Amino acid sequence: MSPRWHNWARTETSTPATEIFPRSAEQIVAAVERARDTGHTVKPIGASHSFTAIGATDGIRLQLSRMRGLVSADPAASRVTLWAGTHLWELPAILGPLGLALANMGDIDKQTITGATQTGTHGTGLGLGGLSTAVVGATLVTGTGELLTVSETENAELLPAVALGLGALGVLVTITVQCVPQYLLHAVEAPDSFESVLDSFLDRTREADHFEFYWFPHTTGARTKTNTRIAVDPQLGVAGSGARPLGTVARYVDEEFINNAMLGVVVGFQRLLPATTPRINRAVQTVSSARDYVDESHRVYVTNRRVHFREMEYAVPLEAVPAALRELRALIERRDFKVSFPIEVRSAAADNLMLSTAHGRESGYIAVHRYWRDRDDGYFREAEAVLAAHAGRPHWGKMHTLSAEDLSERYPRFDDFRAVRDRLDPDRLFHNPYLHRVLGA
Repeated sequence: MSPRWHNWARTETSTPATEIFPRSAEQIVAAVERARDTGHTVKPIGASHSFTAIGATDGIRLQLSRMRGLVSADPAASRVTLWAGTHLWELPAILGPLGLALANMGDIDKQTITGATQTGTHGTGLGLGGLSTAVVGATLVTGTGELLTVSETENAELLPAVALGLGALGVLVTITVQCVPQYLLHAVEAPDSFESVLDSFLDRTREADHFEFYWFPHTTGARTKTNTRIAVDPQLGVAGSGARPLGTVARYVDEEFINNAMLGVVVGFQRLLPATTPRINRAVQTVSSARDYVDESHRVYVTNRRVHFREMEYAVPLEAVPAALRELRALIERRDFKVSFPIEVRSAAADNLMLSTAHGRESGYIAVHRYWRDRDDGYFREAEAVLAAHAGRPHWGKMHTLSAEDLSERYPRFDDFRAVRDRLDPDRLFHNPYLHRVLGA
């Protein structure tokens, strides 16, 4: 029996019967055949950064850490094919020499490229979709042991399912990603009033390349972040194209000392004395500083998160964001919840992926967080009711309680996805309790 597994947030655990570290597609095929022969399920695992049990198994776990890096590149088409176990943090070193970058990113880069795309990880920016929308091809081992290629020209009808497949359709071996030419981001971070941000949210979201904001409950203020894209001149390089990065000391103070060391102390204290939370949050708000800098895209998008937390995130129709947030604020005040972590708000373009949270509609993302050691006081449960009532769709890799019956009403192509699953995994080799809940048997 393999060592007990837990995810990053310590919200889920499992104990696989065995763990395999494949180095090739052939070894993955062999592992799937072994699962069929022994009556086990089989699940790949990435960085374990999902807050749900989507990667949990008591069967055969495939650890893809030995299948990382670049398989091939087509710089003229701005495309790369990567091994499935490649982490997002490894991509700048792979893409940079090719003059390429991801079109968008979230604020965490610990995930593998397949873990991120299979769960619908996204950044912010109304002109851009989530990471899964950049998937233009993949090879995967299906539940029947077939090594299947899916692309715009081969089995193309499967691409809208495979690009964001929840790990339910097969074990991804490689993934082909549409990238863009390397670019800089001009980041402007500034405090603002919560009401002002809500009133202007739709306009600011539509006007900026990337707009997001954070609101600490119990305060009247918000912290906004607006990023503007700047092309890198290949002849001048990053430095000659206007890069103006944060200094080493400034970045350390903000991102390591304040966002990690100090935050860890503060939320730990608030856990012991919850009544102090509103006062501490208001004090934190008063010292929120403005920042203005220009740097490579990945250095602006990504923030190191060392303080563990739990997270639930719902995608709602973009226009519903201000109303939903006002309802969350009223809920926190009415129920006297003491919430030490901020609520994060982002956006994404509509897309056509079968199970994308932005399927068919421009979407606003509202994420609520709790320190991982905080007791369950009902905050997530009641916040979820607010967000679900606004036609919300839960992020597949973050905490939620919806079932297949609930989700089938929120996704127009839900049954189409399940039909693809029946085709690629008829015997449910990639099944687990989480997939049973959200997809059905």
